[in-house]
Amino acid sequence: MDFLKVKTEKSFKEYSLKLFNFHYDQNKNYRKFCSSTNVNRTNIDCINKIPFIPIVFFKKNKICINKISHQKIFKSSGTGGAKSSHFIHSLEIYNKSIEKCFERIYGRISNFVIIGVTPHYNSKTGSSLIYMINELIKKSNKKESQFLRDINEFDKLTLELEKQNRRYIIYGLSYAILDLLEEKNYNLRKSIIIETGGMKGLRDEIEKEALHKIISDGFNTPNVHSEYAMTELLSQSYSIKNQVFSPPPWKKVLIRDFNDPFKVHRSGRGFLNIIDLANKYSCPFISTEDFGEVFENGDFKILGRGSESDLRGCNLMLTDYTN
Repeated sequence: MDFLKVKTEKSFKEYSLKLFNFHYDQNKNYRKFCSSTNVNRTNIDCINKIPFIPIVFFKKNKICINKISHQKIFKSSGTGGAKSSHFIHSLEIYNKSIEKCFERIYGRISNFVIIGVTPHYNSKTGSSLIYMINELIKKSNKKESQFLRDINEFDKLTLELEKQNRRYIIYGLSYAILDLLEEKNYNLRKSIIIETGGMKGLRDEIEKEALHKIISDGFNTPNVHSEYAMTELLSQSYSIKNQVFSPPPWKKVLIRDFNDPFKVHRSGRGFLNIIDLANKYSCPFISTEDFGEVFENGDFKILGRGSESDLRGCNLMLTDYTN
């Protein structure tokens, strides 16, 4: 089944359970994790009961279907220690997800000029974020779409786009956006600015609401949005206001209890578990280190990142598996 055909709660449940059994049988490290938690597969009859593999497993193990080929390996951009590796069997799946996640919020990619205020793709070929922006730049089919960090070139291009009344979207890492604002303020009222997070240890972290106010004031635009994704997932969620993210139909965010990682709820506050059906060949069931709130309609907010002590319940489940 194509993940893009998942449109309803029923089809999501059916495909999730199908993928659980597929991974239990064909993904040796996922099965080892399930065995370590004494999971009885015959009891898995709803998405809440599916075992979610802690994201740290991607740092030490090859998490994918047994003996499958891969076209790409994405690496996380952690500032220290081991980095996650996501083995991608099919870039076509990721490309579809990138396109459809964007278009369900903003419409056709070709309606926009896309500017990436990030490192250039050629210098960060292992970054899933930079790959995503590069794909959007290509799909926009606009000569002005590009990666751009030079302040003078950025000023020249955005001024011209404003004069021409063009629609354009600026994707930017938080630190890189703030770098631009150190030099001057702008008047980019036609722009949409999508911050993708990431001070990367280059600046102190800033609370999101305060960060968005700095960006909004500095660029003179009310359109400051956010994108939420991670190396280990192939689908993005976007927030256009109030830091509330909307996942696509094939991605669901659940809540993991603060004290008991085996208690999973459809809504409320706690750590985030994510089902991403686009992760068909790696692992669709991820237990993250983010905590937040999930609302009744499936939208969610990110409230912070767990500390080592917060994550002790998960750490107790970990085994240092070998590939």
